[in-house]
Amino acid sequence: MALRLLDIGTQTELLTACRLSLLMGVYTDDNRIAEFLKFARSIVQVDNAVLAFKNEPYIWYASEHTFKAFLAEADDDRLDQFFAEHSRIDRDAENYQAYCDYMQELGLGHQRLVAFDLKYDQDSIGKVILFDDQVTAFEAKQLKIVEEFVQSLVNIIQLRVENAELKEAYEQQSALNFSKTKFFQIIAHDLRAPFHGLLGFSEVLAQERNTLDDSSVQNIADYLYDTTQSTYNLLESLLNWAMAEGGRFVYHPINFDLHQSAKIVSDVLNSLAVKKNIRLINAVPEGIKVNADINMITSVMQNLVSNALKFTHTDGRGVVTISAERDGERILFTIQDTGLGMTQAQIDDLFQQKLTVSIKGTAGERGTGLGLVLCKRFVDLNQGEIVVNSKEGEGTQFKVWLPKATSLHQTLSTESSSAQKDATLSEL
Repeated sequence: MALRLLDIGTQTELLTACRLSLLMGVYTDDNRIAEFLKFARSIVQVDNAVLAFKNEPYIWYASEHTFKAFLAEADDDRLDQFFAEHSRIDRDAENYQAYCDYMQELGLGHQRLVAFDLKYDQDSIGKVILFDDQVTAFEAKQLKIVEEFVQSLVNIIQLRVENAELKEAYEQQSALNFSKTKFFQIIAHDLRAPFHGLLGFSEVLAQERNTLDDSSVQNIADYLYDTTQSTYNLLESLLNWAMAEGGRFVYHPINFDLHQSAKIVSDVLNSLAVKKNIRLINAVPEGIKVNADINMITSVMQNLVSNALKFTHTDGRGVVTISAERDGERILFTIQDTGLGMTQAQIDDLFQQKLTVSIKGTAGERGTGLGLVLCKRFVDLNQGEIVVNSKEGEGTQFKVWLPKATSLHQTLSTESSSAQKDATLSEL
């Protein structure tokens, strides 16, 4: 096994994988690796030095007038074995000769050698090797100084790692704050529009009631009801979303029969299905049990079925089906409709925190765009997975995988599920 020499800057396409090396400024004017190797060489008066970070593709080599990169092909596990009980390998170590032989195999020819293990939180993060063709033994005092200097290098690495992590966390938080600010701006805009209508038609009723016939009053009443309902749904979805993002939802998994949730959702939404002339079919058999938060999963199912009804045709041929089956170590439940379907662009934005993805339903219903965001959040909290298959004009299919029940003896009974119906989360 050998090390292939590379001039730094000519074949460094793997440099992005050298996280610690980059943090130490290896490719900048502030090259702490080059400075460290130069100082270490000068202390023990050795010609060559190598620094190798664990699992990085490049090894850094330094001599009096050279700083270059080797492409690493060494076995990190084998290197660690040499340092199993040592932080330093020199002539006094019992495995010194074996280590020297291994270095010869790697192409590091030498007459004398000393190696140091870089320890960070009790784990090895790399090795420093000093070697040349001289035969004079290293002085113990010099090796002690280098060993202390190695520890100072580890401290610098630790500080730079922590600073990098803090910077990354700050940038992520800044991006999240910007996203939330933009999101609330959109929500504020969408709230303003319905209130204009509410105020306008309320003023007509208050000031011009005597000039309106019963049909006009009924039309205004229907508008006011639909608008307040959709605005309320927006506010409730926003509240649920904010609670989920803030970690205020308590995840309380139990084992329960998925048929319970399907029955609750079918009973709650059947009147809407009848009103829209759509067949709502509960095809979830009894005995398919999951381990999840029953309120969250019922809310997810209710929202998906509500959306399916919203976008299914009202000509009498529309069908929305809830089904479930065992899928290996998981349980799969599916919401299938024969509705409008979606374009690929709509599918790509479906679970994003945007309000622009929502479109009007087949009866002119308005949505908030927040419901599916919450569905994704709830499914994730329950260690599940949600995917969508859809084609414009051919309907939509939502698939949700959940963990199966962990114990048949701890499953919520069907009789106890009746109390859940009244406590079901309202439509998102």
